[in-house]
This record gives sequence, C-alpha cells and structure tokens, in this order.
Amino acid sequence: MTKRRPVFDHVIELNLQAGRRIGCNVYLIYDGDEYALFDIGYDEDVPEVLELVRQLDFSFEKCRYLIASHADVDHAQGLARAKSFLPNALVTAHPRAAEPLERGDRVITYAEIKAQNIEVPMPKAKVDLLVDEGDQLKVGRLTIDVWHTPGHTEGQIALRLGNLLFSGDNLFMDGSVGVIDAHHGSNIPDFIRSLERIRDAEGIEWLLPSHGPIFRRDPAMIQRTIDRLTQYQYLLDFGTCCVHWPVLDQWEREIALGILPQEREEHQKGTSETSSASDQTSSNAV
Repeated sequence: MTKRRPVFDHVIELNLQAGRRIGCNVYLIYDGDEYALFDIGYDEDVPEVLELVRQLDFSFEKCRYLIASHADVDHAQGLARAKSFLPNALVTAHPRAAEPLERGDRVITYAEIKAQNIEVPMPKAKVDLLVDEGDQLKVGRLTIDVWHTPGHTEGQIALRLGNLLFSGDNLFMDGSVGVIDAHHGSNIPDFIRSLERIRDAEGIEWLLPSHGPIFRRDPAMIQRTIDRLTQYQYLLDFGTCCVHWPVLDQWEREIALGILPQEREEHQKGTSETSSASDQTSSNAV
C-alpha cells in the first residue's frame, strides 16, 4: 500500500500523489472507504490512474461516482474504460455534457480539430446520473454541492466541499480560463457570470482547477480576468462568441455619412485637442 498524501482533508490529487503529471487533474474525494473521482482524463491513462487508486488501498467496488467536470476529451475520454473497472460507480455529468458524452461527439469534445491535425477517438460513455445546479452528492458522511458554471462549455460543473471549490476549467492560477470557442459551446457572458459567482463566493478559500496548481481564491485576480473577458465580448478575437462589435456600428455611420478615412482622422484629432484644452482649463481653474 502506498502512503496517502491528501492535499486537504478527504481530498487526494492523483498527479501530486504520483509525483508526476499524468494528465488533467484527477481528484479523489473520499470518506472512509467510499470515494468519488472528479475527472478521469485520457483513455490511455486510466490503467495508471486506477492502479494508483488501488495502491492507495481504495476498493474499486467502493467508488460511488465517476464525475465529468465537462465533456472535453482530455477530461472524459477515459470514462467508459474506467467504468468497466468500477462497476458500482455512477458516471455523473450535467445534462449538457451528457449529450456529447453519450454521442461520442468528437467536435464539441475537442477530440477532432482538423485544422490542427488533431483527431483522437472519443468513446461513447453512458451517463448514469444527471446533475445540475443545487444537487448534492453523498460520499460517506461528506455532502458535495453541485454548481452549474457554464462559459467554457455549456455543461461544465464545479463542486463545493466546505471551503474548497473543484473549479474545472473556469479559472487557472495565472488568471487564464478554459478555451473560448464557438464550436465548443463557449459563451462569454455565461463565463463572466460563473467567474463572478466564484469571485463572490463566501467561505471558499481554495480553488482546485482541472489543470495546474491548486491556489487560493483571490477576488482581485478573478476581477482582472472578468475585466479581460468583458472586453472580449466586444472584440472579434473569439469570432461568433463576440456579443457585439462596435467597429461595425462606426463603419455603418461612416458609410451613411460618406466619411472618408482622412476626414475621420481630422475629426478624431479635433476631438482630442478639444478634450485636452478642456482638461487644461479645468486644471487652471483648480
């Protein structure tokens, strides 16, 4: 038996436990001999992950849940294989994640990105238990609260356990977020609302993301991320995830008024000079 190295009471992160990065973060949440696995990773890594679980003296029969934070291939490709070894575990996901998981949808799950020559299998996985906002999962004496946190994907969930939030791909230690992509079902306003909820969550001290180090919740850092995503809503950087592009409004005005590029520059210069003069007048008055 391998000595357990919990990161917090009742929580083992299996990459840290292994002493090397296997894949996405895989959290084993346990109480007594019962446990749940939050994310499982790639299919090829399942044998190593489950061997580690066995070495930690957890019985395969005592796994209650195999939980998908969302349907991305790097989180969920191994669900069907893991289920075959964990007969009593309920494959658990949000309804909007269950759909691509059960179809084996390679586009929505990022198993197929032809422009980058990425094409990997996405085995279909039957989802046994659908969870949504406000639901609770029981592991031994532990009660785990389910949050629906869309944005990165429509079906992403986070789990709250006391002062811990298993935060999926909502936010990482450097302030970056999970990929924003229309094919993926991303939605920037939803993402902002999910981040605002995490920013304002009373009692949450630690964020346990699906990639990278565990870190303390920092409302100021989260606000910087929200500010960045707020700007993204009005830029074309993320294509059809853009809510509104003000440049087109300006272009339509210029077309309607027949404004030429040089005339726009002269107008902008005049506006800037007027603003500077006004600022100087105000300064002198003070």
